[in-house]
Amino acid sequence: MDELIDILTPEGKPTQKTALKSEAHKNGWFHATVHIWLFTSDKKILLQKRALTKKVFPGIWDISVAGHIAAGEEILEAAKREIFEEIGLQLNDKDLIKIGTRIHQVTHENGIQDNEHHHVFIAELKVSVSALTMQEEEVAGLELWNLKILKETKNLENVLLPRFHEYYVSVYDKIISHLK
Repeated sequence: MDELIDILTPEGKPTQKTALKSEAHKNGWFHATVHIWLFTSDKKILLQKRALTKKVFPGIWDISVAGHIAAGEEILEAAKREIFEEIGLQLNDKDLIKIGTRIHQVTHENGIQDNEHHHVFIAELKVSVSALTMQEEEVAGLELWNLKILKETKNLENVLLPRFHEYYVSVYDKIISHLK
């Protein structure tokens, strides 16, 4: 869906400008997204299989939930909205633990320029996967994987992306620290 988003400086500061997501991706303008990694108390991580119709990384087992922050939307509200839209789960502010913000810059073969500030959260998944509802346009599957998958991405095909291995390891470390 082509939504209106706020354009940021490369440092993540507001520019007071908005644009359609497609326009931001075409021109490489910086904007904000949310990443939410859902884990269980028994050291599992929820991965979603990206829909085959996605413009980037179709069919890849990826972050539990991710999405763009709409123009004027607060970060936490965007995270809760994306979780509900993509997997039908309602969480409260207190359920979401922000573990950082990372700058992501990738130019894809199809011309999309992702220049994004990812606001990264972890949250405990306290319901079964069968209780979740997938948004067909975004999600082709949901599965719990051993949390160690975040450290083993270098050897897997279609599961996460090896070039972001350090990011996944940092998420793993934050989850493990939280579970102690």
